[in-house]
Amino acid sequence: MKTLHWILPTGLLVLSATLMLYAAKTDGMTILTGKQAFSNTASLKPGVAHKITAKDLPKPGETPSGRSGGAGSRPPDAMPQAPAGFKVNIYAGEGLTNPRQIRTAPNGDYFVTDTSAGQIKIFRGMTADGKPQENSVFATGLNQPFGVNFYPNGATPQWLYVGNTNSLVRFPYKNGDLKATGPAETLIAELPSGGGHRTRDVVFSKDGKSMFVAVGSASNNDDNQAEFHRANILEYTPEGKFVGIYASGIRNPVGLAINPETGELWTSINERDTYGDNLVPDYVTHVERGGFYGWPWFYIGGNYDPKHEGKHPELKEKVIVPDVLVQPHSASLGMAFYDGKQFPKEYSGDAFAAEHGSWNHAAGSGHEVIRIPLEKGRASGVYQDFLTGFSTKGVVWGRPVGIAVARDGSLLVTDDGAKVIWRVAYTGK
Repeated sequence: MKTLHWILPTGLLVLSATLMLYAAKTDGMTILTGKQAFSNTASLKPGVAHKITAKDLPKPGETPSGRSGGAGSRPPDAMPQAPAGFKVNIYAGEGLTNPRQIRTAPNGDYFVTDTSAGQIKIFRGMTADGKPQENSVFATGLNQPFGVNFYPNGATPQWLYVGNTNSLVRFPYKNGDLKATGPAETLIAELPSGGGHRTRDVVFSKDGKSMFVAVGSASNNDDNQAEFHRANILEYTPEGKFVGIYASGIRNPVGLAINPETGELWTSINERDTYGDNLVPDYVTHVERGGFYGWPWFYIGGNYDPKHEGKHPELKEKVIVPDVLVQPHSASLGMAFYDGKQFPKEYSGDAFAAEHGSWNHAAGSGHEVIRIPLEKGRASGVYQDFLTGFSTKGVVWGRPVGIAVARDGSLLVTDDGAKVIWRVAYTGK
């Protein structure tokens, strides 16, 4: 970072110090900007950082709108790559059909939604070589479950909440339960469903008074009645009473998380397709109450979607530009904030997001886990490739989905392509 010698009024000294602190985590990073910030799966390398801004975006159709090749099976010796000092191993590699969201219970158990199997699975403990000590099926018979979370917040939850694709249910739960001790109680009998985007994540506000449920759009960019209460984050009470639309215009808010430092709601989202390999960016952002993020009429500020040119001019200036723009068609899914102690201190409080990969990029995009450096809970727009290498000789075999911080401070990442849970630990070697 260049050092600038400024003579500042006393009142600006605090601002100057804050700005210098804000840049600290990105100092020394190789940050790609402008056209260089865009990427494809093959170009990803751990440690490389990107900053995409609204002014960097091409016009619709300026870059080709391609279709990537199909996926293959993971070669036996293929492993994702992490930055120097980190070690990657398979935490769980058997008995998983479609591992999606993952969350850590207060007692340290790991709850995983096995979506296509309609099950919630538990993995307990960790052996010396980073494997589960025990596993169990907590619940079965669910309808494409994705979101899973514990309530009330804190050390002694009483319920496990599960987001089915069309409803929200909860099970009685206390720390240590390996199987549900009672039937599912339906709190929200009908969530919008059908069409595309089936994930329904669920999180609770820091004060425990609000429950947020993510509902993605039914389409790429339609504005018809099928989109009622979709492309929204909906707010309910923890008992399932509808409060209202917390935020709108978010095409597919797959992953939700509460920033433990600020208490803000964050989301990791998939934006629209077909306008080019480098348009429209996916994003990870804090979410403002009542905020409008553009879909379907606008994207990344007041940029009109060509399909809806001229519609709703009264909304053009109200579109919020998200915090971190991610390579288009990366398919940003689950996210988590790092609150462990194992990683180097500069990772403390940072966000991680899983980039699942999409069909709508000629060379393929995504297929990685990104790190978002945060200072006092705020993003600068920079994200860093953290876990890459989910392809071999151009054939993609891995698709990260969910992220959780393990009890020992390592990172757990579900992968519904390789059908495993990866563990990323810092060893310093």
